Amino acid sequence: MIPRKALIAVIASAAALAGCKSQGDIVIEQGVGITALRSVCPAVGVPDYLGDVTLFNPADARTADAIDVSASITNVRSQCDDSGDQVYSNATFDVVAQRRDTQGARTVELPYFSTVVRGSTAVIAKRVGTVTLQFADGQARAQASGTAGAYVDRAAATLPGDIRDRITRKRRSGEQDAAVDPLAQPDVRAAVARASFELLVGFQLTEDQLAYNATR
Repeated sequence: MIPRKALIAVIASAAALAGCKSQGDIVIEQGVGITALRSVCPAVGVPDYLGDVTLFNPADARTADAIDVSASITNVRSQCDDSGDQVYSNATFDVVAQRRDTQGARTVELPYFSTVVRGSTAVIAKRVGTVTLQFADGQARAQASGTAGAYVDRAAATLPGDIRDRITRKRRSGEQDAAVDPLAQPDVRAAVARASFELLVGFQLTEDQLAYNATR
């Protein structure tokens, strides 16, 4: 898997998730084959360092007492319609925020992006939206919701039959390739990467905001 830092660099240039196992992953059962295959639906998530944003007052300050507003993306949910040739994935998420100065009502608009990534490195589509937070007078916290959607071509997200057969074929002890992990073979690994898509959402950060998240 490509490190998330590399993925962040790809997303950032287009603008100028760690060992969990979820439903649809390729699962090896005791080294004798695959018990489940990945879905054609893109995985949905938030890249490292892009799920939080901090606004400062004054803007060039970076101390804790100068934090004006902080917000985080949370509760990411997804639905996928894979019934047609174009697979549609819809993601919804919440943005929870806190402000330091609670005097007066205030509206804060935060830009966010949604991007479709293929093979962990190639950004093939990107959209930017805005989530609006409404703080009432005397209120320190606010919450809003955002959405993102993406179409993925079913054919592009489907493993070729020969690759699927090589991955799923059960191997018996004593066979020549019994100890060879098919996913370690370069052509198989490349085919799986080409057929793997992600729908990622995060805050559209400035370079300074991204650097702050990476170093705090």
